[in-house]
Amino acid sequence: MTAADVRGSDPGDGRIPRPSAPRAPARSSDVAGRPGLALPPLSPDRGHPEPDWSEVIEHFREGLIVCDADGVVRHLSPVAERLLPEVVPGRALAAAGVAALTTGDAGEFGHRGRRLRVRQVPLSGARSCHYVEDVTDSVSRADALLAERARSAFLAVVGEKLGNPLHPDRAAAAVVRLTVPTLAEVAVLVLAPRAGRARWWRATRGEDESAAVDSGMLSATALPTAIAEGLCGAEPHAVDWLVEQAVEAGWLPGLEAREAAARVVPLPGRDAPAGVLLVARRATRWYDEDDLELVRAFAARAGAALTTAVLYRDQAEVADTLQASLLPVEPVTVAGVQWGTAYRPAQASLRIGGDFYGSHRLPDGGSVFFLGDVSGKGVEAAVFTGQLRQCLQALHRVESHPGRLLKLLNDALLETTLAHGQGRFATMVLGVVRPHRDGGLTLTMAGGGHLPPLVLRACGEVETVPLSGMLIGVVPDPRIGGVTVRLAPGETCLLYSDGVTEARGGRRGDEQFGQDRLVTAVTGCHRVPAPALAERVEQVTCDWLAQGDHDDIAVLALRATGPGGRPPRHLHAVPEVGRPGEERETRS
Repeated sequence: MTAADVRGSDPGDGRIPRPSAPRAPARSSDVAGRPGLALPPLSPDRGHPEPDWSEVIEHFREGLIVCDADGVVRHLSPVAERLLPEVVPGRALAAAGVAALTTGDAGEFGHRGRRLRVRQVPLSGARSCHYVEDVTDSVSRADALLAERARSAFLAVVGEKLGNPLHPDRAAAAVVRLTVPTLAEVAVLVLAPRAGRARWWRATRGEDESAAVDSGMLSATALPTAIAEGLCGAEPHAVDWLVEQAVEAGWLPGLEAREAAARVVPLPGRDAPAGVLLVARRATRWYDEDDLELVRAFAARAGAALTTAVLYRDQAEVADTLQASLLPVEPVTVAGVQWGTAYRPAQASLRIGGDFYGSHRLPDGGSVFFLGDVSGKGVEAAVFTGQLRQCLQALHRVESHPGRLLKLLNDALLETTLAHGQGRFATMVLGVVRPHRDGGLTLTMAGGGHLPPLVLRACGEVETVPLSGMLIGVVPDPRIGGVTVRLAPGETCLLYSDGVTEARGGRRGDEQFGQDRLVTAVTGCHRVPAPALAERVEQVTCDWLAQGDHDDIAVLALRATGPGGRPPRHLHAVPEVGRPGEERETRS
């Protein structure tokens, strides 16, 4: 080897620095009595002995194998000798049996449990030099970094996917679906038992790498022992025993106990585990500690998502129950009375609001009915309406006269609002309806600051009932208005809240619907059944709003159905067939 062979090189890339004069190598074929090439000596430093090539080569990161034109090894550095003990100076390089050294291509290969990188550099005189480097540690570090990045990316996706479902069933299905195929070929999630039964979800790896999800239910006493231990927070360690239990439970389709590896990890919850995750795959890939750490990290995120979903479900069930108790109740059936109702809260998502209506049957066959509006909107207003309805349900049993009943209600509300410091009030129309033998009705009504009812007479006329009064729940002795109205068969009384008359819309979007438009809307509806009349009032109000914001809307209509509870018949004048211009009477 001459200086020209390695000119311009540096120790960092494994090549020999430029020499200045020939000198025998420290270890070459000549040392062993075989012909070889002498390495040029290094230039001596002043006052110091001359270093030889062995001192320089020994500290290279790469090992050097120098071959002559015939492929015979002429020089072998200490690093190369340690990495490739099969290579012997003076023998052909091919005789070492290392295929990566004879192909002439650069690359990596495994050898004696290490990862080596080799590159061949041509030298003068058809000679060549192979640079061999041990990259085991760097490759391991790179693999570890890639694996960590893959784990982080997987957990990031898990956090994103599990942050959406707020229903336990959908969250559980998402958990097992995300487990396959990254963590397992089969994944089973068992939720903590509820009412003595435990629900489970399973995801199975398909041929196209997708996960097929199914679910089932088990009695809490029928759960495998390992699952029961996991639900108590333990992590079973008897792997073979665990696999057998999972196979017996029918949770590992296509896997037999002797060919499967499985682990159980609890999913953290608030006070106790939210569930247990069983992961299983073929025994060709056992779960090492790194795998278990990833499964535990996944389980922690899954447990948080399931806990949130269960908490949301419990709160939703409570909210639904409370909302159902705060919704207006349909009036009770009374002989001779046809009821019609419509209700639209200001916040449709809540389904509850500050308007209310209802009725209670009286022992004499009549009924107390009411429609009102409380101050405020949303949940707080709905709670106040619930208190009002509960007071009415209790007070109507001791007082049935509308005026006196409304004063009792006023006293009760004052006590409630003063005790809670709320300062709320309400407007209301409260009445008693009593049927007559002729099919008519007598309505005795009391007003507490509410809008006056309308009466649709059989002749088509719309009357405004002269009913007034003061707000309920404001002063100890309010002025309560009273009026009595007689409905003939087929006539209707209409009660409504200010959400109808104060609805803002129209062309400019800020004009109130008003009393006059309401009267116009119901004119000509005297033959319309009470349910259809209430729906019409709601519909014309919503049309006026044109999808805009609005107050709570409530409508209550009661119609005298006539004798036997059927609406009266009406006579219509229609031309007789074959005799134009003449009329005959028909019944409908």
